[in-house]
Amino acid sequence: MSNRHLARTIAMQALFLWDFNGKNSADVDKITKEMFANFAPEFNDHGFVEKAIKGTFKRLKEIDTYITKYATEWPLEQITIVDRNILRIGVYELIFNDDIPSRVAINEAIEIAKTFGSEASGKFINGVLGAIYKDMDNKNKKE
Repeated sequence: MSNRHLARTIAMQALFLWDFNGKNSADVDKITKEMFANFAPEFNDHGFVEKAIKGTFKRLKEIDTYITKYATEWPLEQITIVDRNILRIGVYELIFNDDIPSRVAINEAIEIAKTFGSEASGKFINGVLGAIYKDMDNKNKKE
């Protein structure tokens, strides 16, 4: 598993726990430290994980608006916690993080969904992020 894939997985798990435990933003740093200690004690790219989590939190309302707009059949709170937080990281990377190519953001989100989500999660994540990508202005598209 690549460092960045593991980093995204840790970020998703931390956001999952934050979401599951009542969305208390004060808990995120503690949760993230526990994720590193318990699941990746040798991991050395803490900065990437922290940037993904903090970037997602900074733009959370905008990100959730994108999810609501493009997952038209699913109200945000009815999307599984796993899928919702994979989408949050995916939208953050797709729209707000210029360091991540669009296709990488989408493919990574799909792979994490296949691992942690339901049988249909990969297709769902692909559909939502793919629709967002198609609607992005040509001048803002990242290749």
